[in-house]
Amino acid sequence: MRGFAPHLLLIDCPDRTGLVHTITGVLFRRGYNVLANHEFVDRERGHFFMRTEFSGDTEPDAALGELRAALPDATIRLSTAGERTTVVLVTKEHHCLGDLLIRHAYGELGAQIKAVIGNHATLEPLAARFGVPFHHVGHEGRERPAHEDALAAAIDSYAPEYLVLAKYMRVLTPAFVARYRSRIINIHHSFLPAFIGASPYRQAFERGVKIIGATAHFVTDSLDEGPIIAQSVIPVDHTYTAAAMAQAGRDVEKIVLANALRLVFEERVFINGNRTVIFD
Repeated sequence: MRGFAPHLLLIDCPDRTGLVHTITGVLFRRGYNVLANHEFVDRERGHFFMRTEFSGDTEPDAALGELRAALPDATIRLSTAGERTTVVLVTKEHHCLGDLLIRHAYGELGAQIKAVIGNHATLEPLAARFGVPFHHVGHEGRERPAHEDALAAAIDSYAPEYLVLAKYMRVLTPAFVARYRSRIINIHHSFLPAFIGASPYRQAFERGVKIIGATAHFVTDSLDEGPIIAQSVIPVDHTYTAAAMAQAGRDVEKIVLANALRLVFEERVFINGNRTVIFD
């Protein structure tokens, strides 16, 4: 079909009879072609979620207005396909940042990395190899509010849609999280909810686990307890030391983070309380 690039219609609202008919009916009457459609009802909450990709020969402003009039209690967003903008926050570990920079360089990330910001300067040479600006916003000698103010100033100069914590090893305050609500994605080196906080591989080793994993989640005020986007595990056994577990876990972390970012950047993730609805 000729016309504008495909649009993504994202709707969530209290569930009731006829929602799919109402939504697709508006698109049909306005002459749009539905390319893909996914819907889900959380029966416990009585809440409806829908992701619809459609195209047509006119801008969808009128259709959006009609939908909002028909569904006054709905959250309705319209997004266009294309790369998102992000800033990546790091400390000293290179593996997740390196993977993201390679994917970015070859057009596989689905986003433009506008800058990398570190509370240490360790990874500045890595960012420089890929031509990505690096900002060292050190925390030493600064109170936490002052450090986060400086961090926010560096971030906001790029106006990113998302922040990615690629092994950023600082706990963020509620005030900072609120500034970027539902826009901060973290990779945690554990299969949550097990082994939250620091040194999860040491915790896993001491517990004698038989699988280790990684979890990508949105950041909230509660440490490592935000809505989960993606997880994966690999088997381990008694021959693994804590260091060997950490090395194996790094490969899982890279894959899980990349997968989570793909889902978010393609607008496939709805936050549903402290859970997620994912259309993949």
